[in-house]
Amino acid sequence: MPQSYLAGEDVKVRLSCQGDSYWYKVFRLGAAKEEVASGMVENPSAHDIPKDASARGCRWPVGLTIHTANWKSGYYAVTFGSTKGRNVDLADAFFVLRPRQPGRDARVLIQLATNTYNAYTNWAGYSLYAYHGRHRVQGRRVSFDRPQFSQFPRWEEPFVRWAEKSGYALDYCTNLDLEFHPEMLRHYKLVLSVGHDEYWSAPMRDAVEKYIESGGNVTFFSGNTCCWQVRTEEEGRALACWKQSFGDDPVYKSSDHKTLTSLWSHYLVDRPENTLTGVGFLWGGYHRSHEQFMDGSGAFTAHRPEHWLFAGTNLKRGDAFGAKLPGYKVVGYECDGCELVWKDGVPFPTHADGTPKGFEVLATAPARWHPDDCEWYERWQKGRTGNAVMGTYTRGGTVVTVGTTDWAFGLRGNDPNVVRITKNVLDKLGK
Repeated sequence: MPQSYLAGEDVKVRLSCQGDSYWYKVFRLGAAKEEVASGMVENPSAHDIPKDASARGCRWPVGLTIHTANWKSGYYAVTFGSTKGRNVDLADAFFVLRPRQPGRDARVLIQLATNTYNAYTNWAGYSLYAYHGRHRVQGRRVSFDRPQFSQFPRWEEPFVRWAEKSGYALDYCTNLDLEFHPEMLRHYKLVLSVGHDEYWSAPMRDAVEKYIESGGNVTFFSGNTCCWQVRTEEEGRALACWKQSFGDDPVYKSSDHKTLTSLWSHYLVDRPENTLTGVGFLWGGYHRSHEQFMDGSGAFTAHRPEHWLFAGTNLKRGDAFGAKLPGYKVVGYECDGCELVWKDGVPFPTHADGTPKGFEVLATAPARWHPDDCEWYERWQKGRTGNAVMGTYTRGGTVVTVGTTDWAFGLRGNDPNVVRITKNVLDKLGK
């Protein structure tokens, strides 16, 4: 089923199942898990899984229609269970309702990293990764029209739960909505990326950069952001990405490599994500993950505590923050950074990697790529250690980045400095 619907539209769920009947429940996941609908799937039918389902979709018929009249924008989970035997969840799905009137009820828009969900989903055999692909083969095209593995519970849900409980109104959309409904952006003061927002298409990026240039604010409470370029196919029903095997991408054989599906920072694409976010994965890497800095503190070190982002934190230069509680460390998994030069113990961007002029480095933590992930790139400097970099710049609108996937863990753990910084951003840029 499509991942995004306009609030009030009927959601069409395509099903394949055996048995007499199944129950379903629909929940909105926001400040709380709120049940909004339930019912029965009567006389379900089982359907074959096409051999090319991971790339071309299941092509099953609609088995359930969910009416969303008067529902608000948000992330909705659908759970299915059997009416016989143990009362356990057997399957789940999700959809996102974008607002019918953008900006009416919220001035902040969170766009969910649904392209990344699809990229990691290996249902029917293949994802965009070899480690869990059939026969350890990496897919090059992944369909949205198959059961998806949502990453929302890991990263975005802790953020939206905290934000909505704290009184911040949010509207919701998906990655693909930035590409196919970019006109909605102009209704918002602030657009958010949260968690693991790895896969971006050129139209998505064009829309967000135009929004910033026209005065819109963007905050990346995320890491590994806009790392790989993808191309959407079938009007958004699938993503194509050749990644390390960019030479097999049909675009490679052309004279124009702007949409080559490899790293945005690849020299053939020549559009490093730094020019959007201020930072990039080439100068970041892993922290407490992939055998890199496994004994790392999971904390940032503050460098410019006088900046407005740190107002009310009482942090001083050199103080660590963001790792107060075990299990809630904000620097972790995948991190973005920029090339730095240090003067009197304080970091400055070189701007040689695309980081915009005026970008201020506010905090850092060490990060490094695993050799298996980077040494395919012929311009990779072996042995390089980078950083997770928190920083900001203004170019029309203001852009803030935290340079780590795990920022929302600090909100889940109620870390006072992480909470204060997040409030400072939302209060200054989102109102």
